[in-house]
Amino acid sequence: MSHTHARFDFDSLSARDRYKLLIGVVIPRPIAFVTTVNEYGQPNAAPFSFFNVLSADPAIVAIGVENHPDMRFKDTAYNIRVTEEFTVNIVDDALLDGMNVCAVPFPPDVDELTRAGLTAVPGTHVRCPRIGEAPASLECRRHTTLSLGKSRDIILGQVVGCFIRDDAVDPVRKHVDQHRMDAIGRLGGHGYARTRDQFDLPTLSVAEWERREAEARTAT
Repeated sequence: MSHTHARFDFDSLSARDRYKLLIGVVIPRPIAFVTTVNEYGQPNAAPFSFFNVLSADPAIVAIGVENHPDMRFKDTAYNIRVTEEFTVNIVDDALLDGMNVCAVPFPPDVDELTRAGLTAVPGTHVRCPRIGEAPASLECRRHTTLSLGKSRDIILGQVVGCFIRDDAVDPVRKHVDQHRMDAIGRLGGHGYARTRDQFDLPTLSVAEWERREAEARTAT
């Protein structure tokens, strides 16, 4: 049954109202818990929910990093500009509190990982650390940066290394156990979602769809 819908013309909305609608509709969003270092090797960690994987060949992920209100780069965007490297750490339920501590707007000289009591594991393919408590981490080199106006950078990173907790992956089949990953998603406002309620839905072939439709017609 079709529903009635409220209509919003984005050309007539403020940036804040567009933001509220988008984060309320595009849900749940995966969380990139990004670790970087600056030109002096000082680490930084911050979560971003404008994040996803865009390609497997080449392996590309994207994060959206908003600037400060005065248009200064956030530490993550600045660090990626000067080092061209970053690591995306996946957030599970056990990592939620540590992630939230790293979302506090500390000054640039504060080590967020230390404040959050998290383990910085030296990078293998990149100089920035990965988070030892994360169920998975993607080490990335900057591929492309898209500056959208003055307020936001879209940073594409090419994945050069992947680390997955031993109990969450079959290294031979390359199969990741979604339940053991126990990933967290971002909703609108202050909301989050767990991924423990899962189900399978295979994509139908044309023949399977036609057979299902024929069976439905027969049943009626």
